[in-house]
Amino acid sequence: MAEVVLDVQNLTKVYGKIKRVDNVSFQVYAGEVFGFLGPNGAGKTTTIRMISGLADMSEGEIYIAGHSVKKNFKKAVSCLGGIIENPEMYKYMSGWDNLKYYASLYDGITEEDIWDVIKLVKMEKRIHEKVKKYSLGMRQRVGIAQSLLHHPRILILDEPTNGLDPAGIHEMRDFLKMLAHERGYSVFISSHILTEMQLLCDRVGIISNGKLLAVKSMDEWTEALEGSINLKMSVSDAEKAAAVISEEFKLEVFTNKNLINFTIPTESVTDITKLLARNDISVMSMYAGEKSLEETFLELTSGAGTHIK
Repeated sequence: MAEVVLDVQNLTKVYGKIKRVDNVSFQVYAGEVFGFLGPNGAGKTTTIRMISGLADMSEGEIYIAGHSVKKNFKKAVSCLGGIIENPEMYKYMSGWDNLKYYASLYDGITEEDIWDVIKLVKMEKRIHEKVKKYSLGMRQRVGIAQSLLHHPRILILDEPTNGLDPAGIHEMRDFLKMLAHERGYSVFISSHILTEMQLLCDRVGIISNGKLLAVKSMDEWTEALEGSINLKMSVSDAEKAAAVISEEFKLEVFTNKNLINFTIPTESVTDITKLLARNDISVMSMYAGEKSLEETFLELTSGAGTHIK
């Protein structure tokens, strides 16, 4: 059993009479990338701020590497590193000087330690250039190096690929997976780029309206139930198709433009196509496979598409 590095227990945050976070509990293990997903206003940032010690808890408890944030705050947060939003550095200074300054705030961090994290984030060739010359991806890498200097057990990263180009996103994904799977760090990521999270994360928790809906492995989020099949269909009238399928088969149907998506018992696929034909709905294409994380997320959180039940 993997070690629990972050243990969030019955976490609640109340502003006035409004519960921004409502009785949230989950664990993050050593050596995994944990994704934290939710629509705007769901409670993601408030949860991260409480984990990071930037906001007080109304109720509940947080343990980081076994240390209580309430009872042993200094020891708990010493086990945590992270970037909340964009990495903060002095742009007129070099990356090296930024890291030396940050290291001076801690006891016992040597220049060898600094070079170790520079090599880890692959910034050896550019570390002596001024930060203002860095691309966003390079600033993110130096920001992560800064977060790793004091040897934390867990990294908290809020939108780490935000603003990166496709090549930068790919590099960041590979780097974060390496930190978790090869170096043993726990990596906790909040992001809205769902397709990227599906490629990056080992487990994902989805939060909506302050409540944690579920935490599952990526396979569990995307797999269809045994004896069922997930269908994606391009049809002539998606709204009508969703309505007739929902009424006839009592299924949850998700629509997006001319597409419909739903899970159905395998033996009922032919019945679906016959039903659509009887209702003068043309099927242009049909694909059977697993759900994407984005489809599951939108269904659970009533996102931009239509969710008919």
